Amino acid sequence: MKINNFEDLEVWQLARDLSKTIYKYSSSSPFNKDFRFRSQILSSSGSIMDNIAEGFERDGNKEFIQFLSISKGSCGETRSQSYRAFDFKYINQDQLNELLTKTKQLSNSLGGFIKYLKSSEIKGKKFKN
Repeated sequence: MKINNFEDLEVWQLARDLSKTIYKYSSSSPFNKDFRFRSQILSSSGSIMDNIAEGFERDGNKEFIQFLSISKGSCGETRSQSYRAFDFKYINQDQLNELLTKTKQLSNSLGGFIKYLKSSEIKGKKFKN
């Protein structure tokens, strides 16, 4: 199957779902009153999907892998912030478990995708003759 748009990528779809979940949980009180922390976790979760999109649009595997790596780092940041949100009593145990499951699944998917691209013969649209 040929992927023509970043929206078709499963890792981007997972990142979008995570971002929506973070938004939902951070919109309720008292989380929504901690403006700096809320902004930080929204930024890190949004960075995951945005870097996947930006890397895809650059049309070369080397750059794409670099942006996927940044996304993977942002995923770890979001997971760490999820623990903080729980420790601050902004989310409950079930919500934390959901975020941990989603971030770990996404991180594993990004890692697998990076590994695949590193071993792929396809180097991106800009390298075709």
